[in-house]
Amino acid sequence: MLAHIKGKLIGFLFGLLIGNIPGALLGLWLGHLVDRKLAHAWRFNKDSQAEFLYATFATMGHIAKSSGRVSAEEIRLAEQLMAQMRLQGEQKAEAQQAFRDGKESDFPLAETLRRFRAQVRDSRNLLRFFMEVQLQLAFADGELHPAERRLLHFVAGELGFSSRELEQLLAFAEAQLHMFRNGQQAGSGRHQQRPAEDRLRDAYRILEVEAGADDATVKKAYRRQMSKHHPDKLVAQGLPKEMMELAKEKAQDIQQAWETIRAVRNIR
Repeated sequence: MLAHIKGKLIGFLFGLLIGNIPGALLGLWLGHLVDRKLAHAWRFNKDSQAEFLYATFATMGHIAKSSGRVSAEEIRLAEQLMAQMRLQGEQKAEAQQAFRDGKESDFPLAETLRRFRAQVRDSRNLLRFFMEVQLQLAFADGELHPAERRLLHFVAGELGFSSRELEQLLAFAEAQLHMFRNGQQAGSGRHQQRPAEDRLRDAYRILEVEAGADDATVKKAYRRQMSKHHPDKLVAQGLPKEMMELAKEKAQDIQQAWETIRAVRNIR
């Protein structure tokens, strides 16, 4: 309640100090305008984040159904994401409904993506994060079905990504998948020991840099990827706070990729 009248209180007290009663009334009015703007901004942000979550799970449902049937692995991954995001009650029910909506043959995918793109104001980092989540779903059963690949090209195009950029994202997602699955097979933790050649190959793919690049270029690629995936920066741009853990996970993978390459090259 206090947050909704904070501007009025500050304006009233400040106006009283500098202009007695007339100043206090002026301050009260100006504070009222500030409170209205803040309330509108809060509602817009809440609506925008709800749109982000809806578009995420609805698009996942559509991609899952594109191959003809939704696999148990795809359902499990969607549920894992909801759990990781700590969605409960109404939020979880809305995410589940969004996934079901996306599975419908007449689901308005293009309209949903355009609305989502407008909501995030064409933020390249948020659009990329959205695509990376979709790719997690596409790789959930260990392979990319041709129908899923075609649909991913459509989704990428609607969000402003070229075919070449999508292929880069696919390589990034596949490298992350290898890192995660091999960690699971080896035991606890996400980053267990694997053949050095495999780990190094995936590390370069995660940083999106060629293995033959010089040290300065690799370091620049690492910083660029961290800038794109920094959790605090993404949240500031409009990423729902529920997705913070997903963002942290991706940042950890990028950090691990950098540490792997740095150790091999002995970069200081």
